[in-house]
Order: sequence, then C-alpha cells, then structure tokens
Amino acid sequence: MTGKNWDRVPIDAQSIDAPLSRAAVFLVVTVPSEPSVLAKVCLTLDALDDLIKNVGFRDLSARLSCIVGIGSELWDRFGSDKRPVELKPFARIDGAAHAAPSTSGDLLFHIRSERADLCFEFERILLDSLGDGVTVVDEVSGFRYFDARDLLGFVDGTANPTGADLPVAAMVGDEDADFAGGSYVVVQKYLHDLGSWAQTPASLQEAIIGRTKIDNIEINDDDAPRKSHKSLATIVDADGNEHDILRDNMPFGRPGQREFGTYFIGYSRHLWVIEKMLQRMYIGDPPGAYDRLLDFSTPHTGTTFFAPSRPTLQALVSAAQEKLKVA
Repeated sequence: MTGKNWDRVPIDAQSIDAPLSRAAVFLVVTVPSEPSVLAKVCLTLDALDDLIKNVGFRDLSARLSCIVGIGSELWDRFGSDKRPVELKPFARIDGAAHAAPSTSGDLLFHIRSERADLCFEFERILLDSLGDGVTVVDEVSGFRYFDARDLLGFVDGTANPTGADLPVAAMVGDEDADFAGGSYVVVQKYLHDLGSWAQTPASLQEAIIGRTKIDNIEINDDDAPRKSHKSLATIVDADGNEHDILRDNMPFGRPGQREFGTYFIGYSRHLWVIEKMLQRMYIGDPPGAYDRLLDFSTPHTGTTFFAPSRPTLQALVSAAQEKLKVA
C-alpha cells in the first residue's frame, strides 16, 4: 500500500493489497461461448475501475475495492497467446474421510468495503453491466464477526503476511514476468455443523484448530500424535522455507435456514502452495491423519482463478476485443 492514499481516491481494481474489510461479496459467474456475451463481459471488465470510482466516491472512507479473477477455461477463450504458468482448474481432492469438490466458475469478483450497502450497490450495477448472458453460480455476502473471528469462535487470518512480506507471499514475481503483480486465487465455501461443534469440549476444539480460543495463542503441537489445522496449513518446502498465503476469509450465514459458514479465499504467489495445503488437510500428514476441522466443516465449492495486475487485465481484455472484432 506504499504510496497510495485511500482518503483521496478509491482503490484501483486488482489491488491485492487493499485493506481487509468489514463486509464483502464473493460473486462467481460462468460465461458462455457466445461472442456477444463475451464482448459484453470484456466491456464490463474494461470499465471496472470506473465502476469502482463511481460507487466508491459516495464514501471514500468505506474503501470500496474489487478484484476480478479469471478461470482457466475463460482465459483460453479470451484468446491470449500467454497464460500464467500455474493456472489450471481446481482439482478435486478425495481423502479417506472427506472430499474437496471442484465446481464451475469463469469469473470471480471479490468485492470489499467497510459498508455492506456499497458492496451491494457495486454488485447490482456490475451484474447489470454483465447482462443476462452470464450465470451466477455462487453469491455469498460475508461480514466481520466480532474481533475477526469465524463462526466457530476462533480468530481467523492471524498468519496473514504483512508489510513487505505480503507481496512476496501473494503476488507473482520475476519467475513469471509476464504476469508479475498478479495472484492465484482459490475459493471454497464451507458450511459448519455448529451443533456438533458446540458439543465438542473447548480443549479439543483448541487441539483441532491449533490455537487457544479466548486469547488466540498458538499451540505447539510438533510432538502431538495428530497435527492441528494450523500445522497442516503451514507449508514448508524442501529447503526449510515457509510459504505464506494471503487469506481474506469471511463468515456468512442465514440463521433462519440453519446455514452457517466460512468463505475461504486465498491469494498466493504460487498455486502449488494452496494445493499442497489442501492436500495436507484432506489426505493428511501422515496419510489418513486428515484435518479434524473437516469433521465439522464441509466444502460445497472449489474453484481456481488468476487475478492479473490491472495493466495485464487491461491488455488481456483489449486483445480479446480485437479478436472478437475480427471474428
């Protein structure tokens, strides 16, 4: 965020390092292959920054932002001759006890603000701009819960990188220079069995999560017979280097429908980091010793995207529009 003044202008589109917010909308749509629909999508993406400004200027302190992620199949349909080196569809994971499904999605819009009404207004105008040709396959409105806790009662996002560590963990660098500044994004919508969780003793809950519930102190479980969620989600390479991701998870729910969940969204410089994290959770380390949190939290979606930098997104859309004119 160095050199940016949030109090004077809205946040640019594709600002991975935009501040975490009190409210968010996670919108996933699919885009059919019809040229007319694709052309309208391109027009909308081309105007995304203006849309942020038009809505965000109503209350600059609310820090409205939006990041768009593009799925592997839609990237190919844009006709670009280059693509992020690791971009591919989300691969289903089948563990001994639990599975992570792979679900459809061509575009992800991660809308954030301090005000839920600005998220709503932005999404409303965005969908009007995209038109009836696209199909909404997932739409979740998230909120901050007390002191950044999830609905299970634990603080979420403690291990997020900050300062100079954030771009190192979340943004592609020179290893894929054409897409430097972008980020791989994985989303999963989890629903919780709060009834069963409430019947679980707090000491066992803490052992499952790997942190104390009240004061959020990390529990050392190196010698424990089974690793916690915290430990399974910690990725260390063969050289002993730890690889972080940027999480902006949000609680969501509809008490009247007995729906309580967490929307997981992870930004990473390397897609393999999130993939390894999920493999460890579902397969276990060692195999069979899966993340016990999955006994209470069930994933209903799983999709991978790439969020390009703003200049790369503009170049991608411009090239697609030229190809559509020729066609």
